[in-house]
Amino acid sequence: MKKIYLIHENKKWLQPLESILKEKNIPYDDWIMVDREINLYNSPPEGIFFNRMSASSHSRGNRYSPELTTGLISWLEANDRFVVNGSNAQRLELSKMVQYSELNVVGLKVPNTICSTTLTGILEAAKILKFPLIIKHNRAGMGIGVRLFHSIKEMKEYLYGESFENSVDGITLIQNYISSPDRNIIRIEFVDKKFLYAVQVNTENGFELCPADECNVEDLDQNKNKNVALSANTKFKIIENFLTFPYGNYVVKKMQKLMENVGIDIASFELVLDKNNDCFVYDINVNTNYNSNAEKNTPYSGSIAVANFLKKLSITN
Repeated sequence: MKKIYLIHENKKWLQPLESILKEKNIPYDDWIMVDREINLYNSPPEGIFFNRMSASSHSRGNRYSPELTTGLISWLEANDRFVVNGSNAQRLELSKMVQYSELNVVGLKVPNTICSTTLTGILEAAKILKFPLIIKHNRAGMGIGVRLFHSIKEMKEYLYGESFENSVDGITLIQNYISSPDRNIIRIEFVDKKFLYAVQVNTENGFELCPADECNVEDLDQNKNKNVALSANTKFKIIENFLTFPYGNYVVKKMQKLMENVGIDIASFELVLDKNNDCFVYDINVNTNYNSNAEKNTPYSGSIAVANFLKKLSITN
């Protein structure tokens, strides 16, 4: 059995998976891409390399970890090492523009979107699209940089105010806001390109929809003074029999096609249904986390599924 190498910049997000690997006696090593030297003169060790780099790493002070990881993955692939979620998956993780292009290729609807690197460009885009509009960072995660606007006046006040926060890559997405009648979005999880489950996520308390248990602690703390604060138990709920839904099997097949096209093994897709039940996909999470409260009392476990997949690879490759 080959060793598993976990490539990441956030130890807390890896703890559930590491616990399962230890429990199953699967050998692994921790490659934290924060303070690491890569000797390109050497050959990489033999093993299975699992890329868990996050587009939101800069929010934890790890600004250049994705760039370092991109180089690392190229080195691994050039030496014929097996990388789970390799170079092409990394491209998607770090750019929503790339995500939307690939979603369009397989025929999945995306909200109308215009991209800009300037404040005047954002305002010009707003004149083309109809309010309400969302602006979001091209490279981000956990809802960072997502803002909803109902008028050009609101948007101008934010863009030229002190609270404006630019995307780490300088690219802002201006997008039609798709309103969900029940204030929920759906997150669909895949492991080994196979459908694992779909989870319903309530968005009443905002756009930070990170499912990791660590994120839930922060989310509850931020909302402790609100009149109605969603608990971790109610915010995430696994949907039973999702593939029997009118659109369920259709979108899953399209998503699997995208994963095949790009070379993604593990990911989640986020979608929203509008008032006409039209489905819009707006995010792909290559660095996906799982919510233990949602999985509790169900037969599903994302971390166990990932560990089993990595074990299979370590034996067969």
